[in-house]
Amino acid sequence: MGVFTRFKDIINANINSMLDKAENPEKMIRLMMQEMEDTLIDLKSSCAAKMAAKTKTERELKELTARVNRWQKRAELAINKNRDDLAREALLEKKRAETDTTGLQDDLTQYVKLIEECKANIIELEEKLQSVRQKHKILVQRSLHAQDQKKAKDNIKKANGEDAYKRFSELEGKIERMEAEAEMSDFGQSGSLEDEFSQLENTDDIEDELNQLKKKITKEK
Repeated sequence: MGVFTRFKDIINANINSMLDKAENPEKMIRLMMQEMEDTLIDLKSSCAAKMAAKTKTERELKELTARVNRWQKRAELAINKNRDDLAREALLEKKRAETDTTGLQDDLTQYVKLIEECKANIIELEEKLQSVRQKHKILVQRSLHAQDQKKAKDNIKKANGEDAYKRFSELEGKIERMEAEAEMSDFGQSGSLEDEFSQLENTDDIEDELNQLKKKITKEK
């Protein structure tokens, strides 16, 4: 495939339509950018070759122009020396040089036109490449955002699942057992203190009853 054929295919491509049909748009954009970059390299290389050919043609044209002038002066010299035969030969060489000059001028005009077109193509392709790079950047950002959304949804789904509920219930049960153990610990300590005071109170009652019984017996005697 020629460089200009590839260039036209890329420029005429409907990127959005291609991406809509692609199974993997990001991969397709990467391949498209690679194709554009390769085509851009070929375009610049082709343009450089034409610029070099133009420079060579300009140099040859300058040499031919000098030859035309030289044979013109020789023809004039020959006429001044009454050498019409040499004048005819000089004019013939001048004519040949002028013919070559005309051909080189046509080549030079063609090179100038091709170089201008080539530069315009390079600018157009660079703009298209920049647009594709921007689309790739946006697509990557959208892909990362989609991954984050999927991850968040997966986490929410897990949080709403039976496993999460089971873990929550187990944690709640552990907390309740810890609270119960703390309560029983306090209950055991306050119970012992209560028992000691009850014993003291019961002891006083028995002593009172014993004293009353002694007084009764003494009175009866």
